[in-house]
Amino acid sequence: MSHRIHPTAIVDPTAEIGADVEIGAYAWVGPQVKLGDRCRVEHHASITGPTRIGSGNHFFPFASIGQKTQDLKYKGEPTYLEIGNDNVFREFVTANRGTAPEAVTRIGSNNLFLTYSHVAHDCTVGSHTIFSNNATLAGHVEVGDYAIISGLSAVHQFCRIGAHSMIGGCTKIVQDAPPFFIADGNPAEVRGVNAVGLQRRGFTDDDIKSLRLAYRILYDKTLNTTQAVEKIEKDFASQPRVAELIAFVRSSQRGIIR
Repeated sequence: MSHRIHPTAIVDPTAEIGADVEIGAYAWVGPQVKLGDRCRVEHHASITGPTRIGSGNHFFPFASIGQKTQDLKYKGEPTYLEIGNDNVFREFVTANRGTAPEAVTRIGSNNLFLTYSHVAHDCTVGSHTIFSNNATLAGHVEVGDYAIISGLSAVHQFCRIGAHSMIGGCTKIVQDAPPFFIADGNPAEVRGVNAVGLQRRGFTDDDIKSLRLAYRILYDKTLNTTQAVEKIEKDFASQPRVAELIAFVRSSQRGIIR
């Protein structure tokens, strides 16, 4: 098994280091860390555990991964962070472990976390997401696949960010942001369908047209959410992307941004 560890780096003897891993100067890899093959930990980055990390992840200088939750309820119980494959964590990114005993913060694969972005305790982040500079999640937030959270945006605890959605810069999220749409502002408002993003990901013209029609109904101010969902189900229930949207709205605990 080959890996390259700078002589000034500190790697705990209990850490499990995969093949072809590079650990830079003054980096710290603490106890109960499992670091998959082909990971790169640059100088001054810090990873502590219990944390399990897949292959091909890149941690830039001063990233802090796997530190204990910032939740004041935490009393030192064993909690975890799990990270998939091929993620990029830029400078000063932080990702914390869970709070309650055996709780897990989960991050999928192929995500890009730009400088100073933050994933708090007990969050679940899907795959192929982008967190721009200073995009921050409070605890227990869920982020769907391919979501984009723009710079200086903050998400309140227990909110959900739907798949393929886009959150504009400097946005305050205090309710669920539905999938496929763009949310922006403080307080946040849904502005329309994320058409360009959906086109780039191979959505068909029919998919986007149906979502636009569903958006118009969902945000018709003469209808409440329940009435809007019922009308969408009646008119577009056979369209699979619209069905995903309806399922998200129906499962919301905090209500959606309207």
